[in-house]
Amino acid sequence: MRSRARIRLHPAGPVLLALAAAGTVLAAPSATASPPEPSSRADLRADVNRDGQVDISGTTDETGEDSWSVGRGAVYLPNLDDDTKRCPVTGPGGRRLSDAELAACDDGADKKVNGAADAADLARVRSVPMPDLAADARGSLKITTGAGHTHVFLKHSGTWVLVTPRTRLTAAELRSGVEFGVEATDVIRDSAKWDGRAVIRLTVRSAGGSTSDSVTLRVAPLLTQHHLQDTQQVMVTKVRGGGAYGRLQRKFVKDLGKEVTKAGITKPLVTFDKYGDPWAQDFVEPAYVSMTGPGGHRQVMRVLLRSAQLDREAGRELFEKVRGRNIGVVQVTDRARPDDWSLNSMGNLETIPPYAHGGRSFPAGRIIMGRRKDSGARPSKAMRTLLRSQGLQDPLLLDTSWLGVGHVDEFVQFLPAGTPRGWRIGIADPTSGLRLLRDARRDGHGRTKMFSVPGLNGEPAPKETIDQALASRHLVADNEMAARRIAANLEILKRETGITDDEVVRVPALYTRESEAQNGRGRPVPVPRLTRLGAGSALADALREHGRQKWLAGKGPNARAAAPATVTTSAYVPGAVNGVLLGRDRYLAPRQWGPVIGGKDIFTEAVTATYRQAGLKVSYIDDYYTYHLGMGEVHCGTNTLRDASAAWWQLPRK
Repeated sequence: MRSRARIRLHPAGPVLLALAAAGTVLAAPSATASPPEPSSRADLRADVNRDGQVDISGTTDETGEDSWSVGRGAVYLPNLDDDTKRCPVTGPGGRRLSDAELAACDDGADKKVNGAADAADLARVRSVPMPDLAADARGSLKITTGAGHTHVFLKHSGTWVLVTPRTRLTAAELRSGVEFGVEATDVIRDSAKWDGRAVIRLTVRSAGGSTSDSVTLRVAPLLTQHHLQDTQQVMVTKVRGGGAYGRLQRKFVKDLGKEVTKAGITKPLVTFDKYGDPWAQDFVEPAYVSMTGPGGHRQVMRVLLRSAQLDREAGRELFEKVRGRNIGVVQVTDRARPDDWSLNSMGNLETIPPYAHGGRSFPAGRIIMGRRKDSGARPSKAMRTLLRSQGLQDPLLLDTSWLGVGHVDEFVQFLPAGTPRGWRIGIADPTSGLRLLRDARRDGHGRTKMFSVPGLNGEPAPKETIDQALASRHLVADNEMAARRIAANLEILKRETGITDDEVVRVPALYTRESEAQNGRGRPVPVPRLTRLGAGSALADALREHGRQKWLAGKGPNARAAAPATVTTSAYVPGAVNGVLLGRDRYLAPRQWGPVIGGKDIFTEAVTATYRQAGLKVSYIDDYYTYHLGMGEVHCGTNTLRDASAAWWQLPRK
């Protein structure tokens, strides 16, 4: 039960009142003080049990109101959206706003409630009516913890008014009970500086004495999505302009729209079209915050987490186009020089679905990110600090040293499953990829072309055969290396989650070493191998030129060479694990374009059978020239907004 006190005046009364005003709750000597009657003592309540109601007549919201845990405690939202679209996207005369100016505006940045929609983002706090209060009584409210990150509003005659140190509550208001609305002005950036708590204290004073009470709230954690949440909308970049790449990429967007509709997703694609960065997975990670609103309905705000790459202009479009009602944006600024720019792309952030293992519980899932163990490079410290500070998804680092781009989405995924755990791990399997080629050669098909992709715009198709691929100086050794590295990462995942070999889906894959040095800036377009696309061809030049101009411009303070410590690789055959889960049983993979034997693509057949055995229907989309040659796939070029209405503090029911 909370500590409450009502202090009656005696000869030392002014001293006691001064202490109470300074924040001290005193227990006066028994001869001069007595416990207040329930109807005359301050009693502040918040939605501690998270049912969407503030209980002022019973006791359901009393236990634990001065503390906070994952399972119990009042929650309030960081009000980062723009419900009335008031935030400017250009300055006077169309001046380009800076990144800082774009990020400075949201509904929590001002000191008012921006309409009825914004009021829904306020967590409610109420005072229990005090019907016996004296006529001279006055009340005040103070944020004793978290004041620099919190706004409290008073509902007065149907209007929300900011509570300030000068705000006074009348005896009439206190007798009937007062309603407050609470918002945070930001997410937790660093728990060492602010742990997200707000402590709000109501003090009531009269000639007869003083009484105080406090409640504790914590800002809702910023959480990334996982694959047990249903896909509601798909995002993709639509590249403007002519040329080979633009035409191919717009066809990809059109084909993607058809696949999304076939999967039963009714909302239209969200298309980024201003900055020409085709890697929609990389400049943003969709996340969310939520609390239980009035009536028990979840109040969800999407928060788009911009990659810690402020020289990557595409992230600006999150503010300029997407931010709005129930959609906010968080921008992370890391002044430190990155060890590896590419590691800060959001394709290097995925989320394990909810689980409990080894005495630890992750009801909202757990983040994984890649690091380069061989060189010691890690993602942005500011980003890792922010993610860790939420307190629920403790980022787990895997080793992506062996990958040229270095993103976890290149070799691992998480798939819904009708199992007690509710999900499986999908993992790229170079061993089975090599086996497919060796079996084909054994059966007399060694002279079959390795790739069945057609030529384009008069350019010849790749001519390499299965025999030539297996005779390659590096292909076999590099895939054996990749298999070892993937196995080591899988062991980490098994140890941390308790997943078993029976819950691992092994998807055929092949990798190849890069053909030119990387500059550490995202997903470079390598010089295509002679056997895949003729060097010096017009299309090869167009792809490379598009890469240089659009997303590898080498501008900004972070553009520098990054010599890999080891041989690094990317997908040889389009990486099937680098696809998009469109529904709990529908998976969109990159078209394989593998060897065709007996009228069937042997990689497509193997990949389809693998996913079908895991309970998924697979469809394919061609990304060979648009994304695959740029060292990415369908997943790298798209993003998803998922259903975030479930309670993040509860493990999903089995």
